[in-house]
Amino acid sequence: MQLPSRTLIRRVLKWVGLALLVVLSLVLADAWQGLGHRATGARRARMEQSPQWKAGAFENPEPIVNLLGPMLTGAFHPSPDASPHEPVAVQPIDPALFATPPESGLRVTWLGHSTMLIELDGHRVLTDPVWSDRVSPLTWVGPTRYYPPLIPLEKLPKLDAVLISHDHYDHLDHRTIIAMKDWDTKFFVPLGVGAHLEYWGVPPEKIVEVDWWQRTKLGALEVVSTPVRHASGRHVFDKDATLWSSYALIGPKHRAWFSGDSGLFTAMQDIGEKLGPFDVTMIEVGQYHRAWPDWHLGPEQAVTAHHLVRGKVFFPMHWGLLTLAYHAWTEPIERSVIAAQRTPTPIVTPKPGQSVEPEVATEYARWWPRLPFETVEQHAVVSGNVVIRPSAAGLGATPAP
Repeated sequence: MQLPSRTLIRRVLKWVGLALLVVLSLVLADAWQGLGHRATGARRARMEQSPQWKAGAFENPEPIVNLLGPMLTGAFHPSPDASPHEPVAVQPIDPALFATPPESGLRVTWLGHSTMLIELDGHRVLTDPVWSDRVSPLTWVGPTRYYPPLIPLEKLPKLDAVLISHDHYDHLDHRTIIAMKDWDTKFFVPLGVGAHLEYWGVPPEKIVEVDWWQRTKLGALEVVSTPVRHASGRHVFDKDATLWSSYALIGPKHRAWFSGDSGLFTAMQDIGEKLGPFDVTMIEVGQYHRAWPDWHLGPEQAVTAHHLVRGKVFFPMHWGLLTLAYHAWTEPIERSVIAAQRTPTPIVTPKPGQSVEPEVATEYARWWPRLPFETVEQHAVVSGNVVIRPSAAGLGATPAP
């Protein structure tokens, strides 16, 4: 049997290499817009003046860690119920709902994951809007949502503000932003994220780029960027090139806190003391694992965070739409309810699409299926380097086990 000549092998490898280069070029071209844009000029100069900017990138006061061993173990042994096997119970939203202001003055409508429509003292604020089928720069690969959007984007009421917590794909969806770019609203984003929005066509005058503790007035509503413990980046070369934020909304009668993504961190106590108490806290409870304990709270630490920021009613979010971790898709809410009952903490658990007036309805209602899940005793998530001052004792703030 005659073996292929070296010349033939080189030609085959050359053509295979060229074919791979063409494929990669096409993929990059398809993803290019969604990857966003780097901050330059005056925007970059302002970023470098931030206390959070260290050695060419943003940093958390408490470092965040990844544990490679548990990460690999979890990847090979995810829950068989990490994604739903049956349609998720949702409630499509009637746009007419927003024609009547909430009687209490505060209403929150959950659209899934971290997308919340907050009506507070006559103002409307939308958080981390995601209307795409996938959270990805590409339309054909990436995490897929469990159910379609519960209200068409064009049927939303007029918004006073859109809050973006950070630039990860499940919070900053470029296709949604492009669809909203001509809206008469303000886009509040952490430092550096404005470069993405401008690249996608949002006029600079509509972008309010904020550092931690910066306060902005919108009529009678005050929007305050508050610290958070997380990270940023949309590709391998822009890690922590933009800031991440949580937000406090302060109206004449009501206050609300939106956590964005976060691990537990010491300054949560400062948020509560400076800006609380909050009538409702919307805190992420899902997409956690012991392998990344400082990136996401987990349910038990979310309840701790609720008390640290001096919350009244706890609204769990960041679950029920996307599979981004290894746990059962219902585990975050199961454990949130248990942790809230142990504290005790008033908790609301609406279906995706349902609205809650926290001052009126503070009892949870089960709508999700009963599936096996790991308890906190089996899988605790404990953020490191967190210092809780004794003054929090009266707030019921107890670190998770």
